[in-house]
Amino acid sequence: MKLLITLIGLVLVLEGLPYAVMPEKMQAWLRQLLAATPGQLRVMGIVAMAAGFLLCYLTQRTGWLP
Repeated sequence: MKLLITLIGLVLVLEGLPYAVMPEKMQAWLRQLLAATPGQLRVMGIVAMAAGFLLCYLTQRTGWLP
């Protein structure tokens, strides 16, 4: 449970960092997201999830990182 809470905290830090460092750029990027079609957003979500699963697999099941 301690690891899960730590990971959630790390995700929140990483998610909030761009908004704190460059808020104007984030607003522009969010406007671009609003202009994207649902299909484009779905593909971006699937690619992000696949990259996340691959990263989790490589770090947990292989000797990729010590």
